[in-house]
Amino acid sequence: MAYTDLRKGRHSQPGLIYLITTVTHHRLPIFSSLKNGRILVKELMYLKQQNQAETLCYVIMPDHLHWLMQLNKGKLGEIVGGLKGRSAHAIGQKVWQENYHDHALRVDEDIQKIARYIVANPLRAKLVDRIEDYSLWDAIWLKDTLG
Repeated sequence: MAYTDLRKGRHSQPGLIYLITTVTHHRLPIFSSLKNGRILVKELMYLKQQNQAETLCYVIMPDHLHWLMQLNKGKLGEIVGGLKGRSAHAIGQKVWQENYHDHALRVDEDIQKIARYIVANPLRAKLVDRIEDYSLWDAIWLKDTLG
C-alpha cells in the first residue's frame, strides 16, 4: 500500500485539535543535537506566525516529534509536510520518514492529560530524571503540565 493510499479519505478540519507523531529517517537521532531541535521549534513557531496552526504542546525526542496542535487553516497534510520540508531544508539533510500518524481529538478527550503524557516522553525514555532538565518541549499549560 502506497503512502498516498493511507491518506485517502482523511479529512482535515480547521478548528480541530490533532496529535501528530512523525519519525526521523531510519529513526536516526537527529534531534539529539539541540541545534537541530531548536530549528524544528522555530518551524513550529513559524506555523503560528502564519496562522496555520496553534501549537498546544510538543516534545522533540531524538528520533521523533509528538505535536499537539490546533489546525487554523489549510490542510493537515500540507501543514505537516511544510513543517517537515522546511525543517529538513534548514538542517541541511534528509530528516523525516515520508509518513506521519495523526489523531483528531474527540470532544470527550482530556487535552491537558494528553499534553502531560506527551511532555513526559523524555522521562519514560529515561533521557532525564526531571522534565525541567529536558530542553525540547513546551506546553501552553506550562505550570499545569508539570504538576
